[in-house]
Amino acid sequence: MLGLEITSVPSILPTLEMALPANFKQLQWIMNAYTIAMCSMLVAMGALADRFGRKRIFMIGIVIFGIASLICGLATSAPLLIAARFLQGISAAAMLACQVAVLSHQFRDGTERGMAFAWWGVVFGLGLGFGPIIGGAIVAFASWKWVFLIHVLIAILTVTLARIGVNESSDPHAGSIDLGGMVTLPLSVFGFVYLIIQGQELGNGNPFGLGVFAVSITSFLLFVFIENKVARPMFDFKSFRIPNFSGALLGASGMNFSFWPFIIYFPIYLQSVLGYSSVVAGLTVLAYTLPTIFVPPFAEKLLLKRGPNFVIPLGLFVIAAGFILLRLAVMTEYASWMTLLPGCVIAGIGLGLTNTPVTNTATGSLPPERAGMASGMEFSARMISLAVNIAVMGFILVKGVSASLMEVSPQKVASLNLHSLADVVAAGNFAAVEAKGISILIARDALAHGFEWVMLYGAISPLILGVVAAVVFGRRESSLPETVVVGNKN
Repeated sequence: MLGLEITSVPSILPTLEMALPANFKQLQWIMNAYTIAMCSMLVAMGALADRFGRKRIFMIGIVIFGIASLICGLATSAPLLIAARFLQGISAAAMLACQVAVLSHQFRDGTERGMAFAWWGVVFGLGLGFGPIIGGAIVAFASWKWVFLIHVLIAILTVTLARIGVNESSDPHAGSIDLGGMVTLPLSVFGFVYLIIQGQELGNGNPFGLGVFAVSITSFLLFVFIENKVARPMFDFKSFRIPNFSGALLGASGMNFSFWPFIIYFPIYLQSVLGYSSVVAGLTVLAYTLPTIFVPPFAEKLLLKRGPNFVIPLGLFVIAAGFILLRLAVMTEYASWMTLLPGCVIAGIGLGLTNTPVTNTATGSLPPERAGMASGMEFSARMISLAVNIAVMGFILVKGVSASLMEVSPQKVASLNLHSLADVVAAGNFAAVEAKGISILIARDALAHGFEWVMLYGAISPLILGVVAAVVFGRRESSLPETVVVGNKN
């Protein structure tokens, strides 16, 4: 369910734009409402799972996810869909934090643990890999509503399997709930992402924007203060003294600076610039995500043999190489699914090398009773970086489009609202662009230029974070209570 929900929705964004209708900002929020809610609540859900039982919180999350998916499928407006997506994200946080904690508890042995996480990666990858083509096929042969409604059926099956197969576990040392942390972290994350998406419309010096910024900064500082003071924090900053844990979180962030946020915008390029149908676009994105299904077992073997200090930076470097090839393909006049294929496959291999080793290393670096917190922190790093970079990539795309429009047609653009025009082009709404007196050819070229900027960002980010991760893995470990460490320890 989680994999499908991440990659099937981007493939229907062009359809949602016309069906609801929704503008470019609302399309961003349809994706970001889910990721912001998830990343904001992951640590909290991990803490609740440690306190009240991982199986219990997991099953509650499944039920709420099914209900939220039903509301999404019945939504008749963009604001209602965004609100339902936010509820989906909260319940997804419970499911995601708990499933990794459950695996960590039920599989302790190194070989058995590696096998469990490999299969987790394969199944998660099946949803991620086939999400684009499933979303495109549903739109082509049924209705966009079934992209969400299908999760109602899967939720019923998942609850049944969880009742049978999941053992209850919790942290025997868990005390009172860290309410301060649960409130301040979501506030700070939401505020920062809101400013990235809406900041240009608000303008410099806007009182409301300054207020949001002040609340975000204050909330983040309060969160750090609270987590360093409470006896049993839901986000233990002392864990960063462990090189393997810190390196794993850098790997988790690196993937979501590049690979996953790009999947939100990739279908727009394929359908609006290259003119592909939703099915063909879904098949192309499938090439991007398919390696994530087959690579995890190999990645887990490599993790046991060479350690996280080798596998995780390597995965980030391979993602960067894939984006370099994608950018080279887009810059030529021969851009097509065939020229994009090598970059897609290589980036997907890089993600597969990073994905499960990051989770296995993060949860294996802390004591088993803190598996919920470790899982929550690791996936928070993923989802916070994803939410922020969905907004950042959208910002870069619009800036690239704006620069191209100003270069090609400065006189015409000067008579229009450049930012508003660039938003329309970035959404691929060429009919609205033509109504403003800008030719579709100019708009298409501007959108392609914007994607060149996005792909450059997608290459540089994992490259830098891969280097930082390699340095962090090489640090000597500070003195901490005894922990379980996965792979070779450096």
